[in-house]
Amino acid sequence: MSNFSSSLYDEKTFYQAFVRDLELSHQEVIIESPFITTSRMKMLSPVFKKLIDRGVRVYIFTRDPSEHSRSYELQSEAEIHKFEVLGVHVLICRGKHHRKLALIDQGVLWEGSLNILSQTKSREIMRRIIDPTTAQEMYNFLNYKKFL
Repeated sequence: MSNFSSSLYDEKTFYQAFVRDLELSHQEVIIESPFITTSRMKMLSPVFKKLIDRGVRVYIFTRDPSEHSRSYELQSEAEIHKFEVLGVHVLICRGKHHRKLALIDQGVLWEGSLNILSQTKSREIMRRIIDPTTAQEMYNFLNYKKFL
């Protein structure tokens, strides 16, 4: 029998739970977020620094900054540069990338409508699934092995 568990979060409850999951990670964090903003990264950057310092591999899949409006393009480019200096692996996706999810240690899957690296004002929903089988299914479905 699986230890499957699922719970729902909104934009008000997501970040506290997500950061807790990040802080408990041991090996690998994969985040897909089409947008990256400076305001959201002010809160998340210290967490990513701690992960890198602990030897956790962090991968960010994000939209090509040139596909954004000028304001978002500049923020995204600046934050991608900061990620790279920190040691985060950033993979640029072309073609209006829009997936929003995170995989933590291939055992916790977050998926939904919330842009993890940029959300500020919108109403969103995210589902947290604790189940290695479901996490591995997503990992295989998105063919991460090819990129990581």
